[in-house]
Amino acid sequence: MTAQEVQQLFQYLQDKKLMSSADAHSILEEANTKHTSPFDVLKERGNIEEEILTQSVAEVIHMPYVNLREVQLTQEVMHLLSQDIESNYKVVPFKRVGSDVSVAVVNPYDFKAIEALDFIARRDKLKMTYHLVSESSFREAMKQYGNLGQEVEQALQAQIEGVPDERPSSVEELSGGDSNIANAPISKMVAVILRYAVDGSASDVHIEPEDDATRVRYRVDGVLHTSLKLPKAVHNALVARIKVLANLKLDETRLPQDGRFRMTIDNRSVDFRVSTFPLIGSEKVVLRILDRTVALATLNELGFRSRDTDVITAYTNVPNGMILVTGPTGSGKSTTLYALLQMLNTDERNIVTLEDPIEYYMAGIAQAQVNPDIGFTFAKGLRSILRQDPNVIMVGEIRDQETAELAIHSALTGHLLFSTLHTNDAAGAIPRLIDMGVEPFLISSALSLVIAQRLVRRVCDNCRKQITLPVELESEVLLAVQDVSKDVLPEGVTLNLPLKLYKGDGCQKCEHTGYKGRVAIAELLVVNDTIKEMIVNRTVNSVAMMQQAQKDQTMISLRQDGILKALQGLTTIEEVWQATLEG
Repeated sequence: MTAQEVQQLFQYLQDKKLMSSADAHSILEEANTKHTSPFDVLKERGNIEEEILTQSVAEVIHMPYVNLREVQLTQEVMHLLSQDIESNYKVVPFKRVGSDVSVAVVNPYDFKAIEALDFIARRDKLKMTYHLVSESSFREAMKQYGNLGQEVEQALQAQIEGVPDERPSSVEELSGGDSNIANAPISKMVAVILRYAVDGSASDVHIEPEDDATRVRYRVDGVLHTSLKLPKAVHNALVARIKVLANLKLDETRLPQDGRFRMTIDNRSVDFRVSTFPLIGSEKVVLRILDRTVALATLNELGFRSRDTDVITAYTNVPNGMILVTGPTGSGKSTTLYALLQMLNTDERNIVTLEDPIEYYMAGIAQAQVNPDIGFTFAKGLRSILRQDPNVIMVGEIRDQETAELAIHSALTGHLLFSTLHTNDAAGAIPRLIDMGVEPFLISSALSLVIAQRLVRRVCDNCRKQITLPVELESEVLLAVQDVSKDVLPEGVTLNLPLKLYKGDGCQKCEHTGYKGRVAIAELLVVNDTIKEMIVNRTVNSVAMMQQAQKDQTMISLRQDGILKALQGLTTIEEVWQATLEG
C-alpha cells in the first residue's frame, strides 16, 4: 500500500472504532523503528480480525472484496489457471459468466501477477475482474484445487508400468539414474502426499502396506482417515524416497529407524519426524508433522480456563519444585510443557531439556535428545544437566525409579522441574511415583502441582448450531456437574434447563466432520498441606484425594471441565464422554 492509502486505512479503522488513535501512533512508531511498513506492523499485531482488515483495505483502495469460504468453488473455474500460477501469484478464479471471470488476489500490488493474468486473459479472450481476498481464505480455497487422488494418479502414470517391487539402494537408483530426483515420479508422489497433509492440518501421515495395496492415512484432530490407496508395487519406492529425505539407511529393513527432514511447502518451513517399522516383508512409515511457521500456543490458546492459567502461572514463577503433566499418549502433554517453557524463556533463566524426541526447537533453550542405544538415558542426562547450572529443567518423561528420584532431588535442590507421567488423572500421579519406589516424604516435599489433560475436538465455528440433549443424557450431564461451584462457571454459562449445547452440521471448512481443531480439557491438583499429609501418612487414594482437592481447592475434574467447555460451545458432549471414559 502507498503511504497515502495506509493513512486512509488507519483513518477508516478509527472511524469504524476498530483502532484507537493511540494504537495508530504506536504502530507508526514501531514501523519507523523497524524500518518497515505500518501496514505490515498492523498485520503482525493481529488486533483486527483478518477478514475485517481485508474488507477494510478493499474499501480504502476501491476494490471488490470476497471471502472464498462463502463461495461455492468449482473445479472447472479453478482450473482456468494452472495450480503453479495460482500458488506462485496467490490468485484463484472463483466465478465465470461467459467470458467474464472473477479472480481473487491476495496482493493487488503484485504487478507481475496482474501482468501474467492480463496476458492469459488476452490469450484466452477472457475479461478478468479482480477481488481482494485474505491470505487464509485463499489457502482454504487452494485446498480444493484438484484432489489428492488425481495428483498422485498423474505421478503414477509415469511410474507404475516400470516400477519393480524392489528397494532402491541409492539416491541415483531412486531418482532413475541421471534424472533430477526432484522430478522423479515417486518424488512427486511423496511431495503431493506431504503437501496435502500440511494443507489439511494433519498431525501424522501413515504409509502402510496391505495385501494388495499401500494405504495412506492422515491423522486430523486426533482421528485417522484413509485418504488414498496406491498400488502395492510403489510401496518400497515410497519408503526409500522418505528414507533418503530423512538420511536413513536404505539397506536396513530389519530394524526400526528414526530421522527427520525439513521441507518448504507453500512458503512454510515444515519439519517431518520419520519413524520406520519393519513388518513381514516390508516396512511401515509414520511421519509426524511439525509446522515451524505455527507459533507455540499459550495456555489460553490451548484451552485452559483463566482460573487454571492463574494457578499454573503462580507455580511456574517459583524458583524450585516439581510440576507434572499427566495423560495418555496423544493428550497434548508435550505441547503444554512447551507452553510453560515459553512463559519462562528469558535471558535471566538457564533452561535445559531432555526429550525423546525433540518435537519443537525453541530459541534460547538448550534441548538435548536422549539416546538409550549409546547409554544417554533420561537418568544419565539428568545427572549431567545438574552440572550445567540450570534454573529450569524439563524431562520429557519419568519412566523409572532412577529418573524419578533424580527428578525429585533436582526439585528439592533449587531447580524448577517439569515432566510427564502416563496416568489417567491428576491424583494418580502420586501413587504412581510411590510404586516406582520414591519415598512419600520426598514426594510431598518436592511436588507442587499436577496437571491432567486430554484433547477433544473443537466444534467447527462455521457450521455450529445449538442442539437439545435427550432427557436421560441431560440428567447425566447435570449429575456430573452438580458439585461445581457457580464461581467456576465460565461467563455466560448456566446450568438452567434446557442446557444449551452445540454441534457442527458439517461444512466445507471442516470437511463435513463438524469439528475443526482441538481444545484441551484439564484438571489441576495443587499439592497443599492436606494433600502432603495424606502422602506422608501413606493414605494415598486417587478417589479420596480428588474428593479432598475438590473440597479444598474448588477443583473440577476432567469430565466437569469438558462439560463446561461443551456448554461454552467449544466441543460436544460426545467428545467429552469419549475422552473421559476412564475418568
